[in-house]
Amino acid sequence: MNELEKVIKEMDFRHFGTGQHNMDAETFLTSDNTVLLDIRTKEEVDTLKLPLSHFCPVIEIPTHEVPDRIEEIPKDKTIGVFCSAGVRAVIIFVYLRSKGFNNVKIIPGGYSGLIEAIKPGKLYKKLNNE
Repeated sequence: MNELEKVIKEMDFRHFGTGQHNMDAETFLTSDNTVLLDIRTKEEVDTLKLPLSHFCPVIEIPTHEVPDRIEEIPKDKTIGVFCSAGVRAVIIFVYLRSKGFNNVKIIPGGYSGLIEAIKPGKLYKKLNNE
């Protein structure tokens, strides 16, 4: 059995029922040792950049470039995979898990989920360690 098959076999009722593959944007952005993997296209990133400098580092790698640039993604951090609608995030979540990335989460909710997590009150709390 190859690694991809092993990852897919782990995705049973308990996996989806407990949501262990997801982490909401607010929880992710207030966690330590995280990196947001923005897998949107260059055109999407050029239109709406997500620096998140007060929260976590952001790595921008379009979905189709992830296999060729996988060495840019740290294995020692929690990787939050983000795209505008979630479809690409699921693909890259499974791909990274099959490549030995054990701490990968899908950031659901697209733009609205992320924007909600960085509103001024939440940014204030983050900057003041509250």
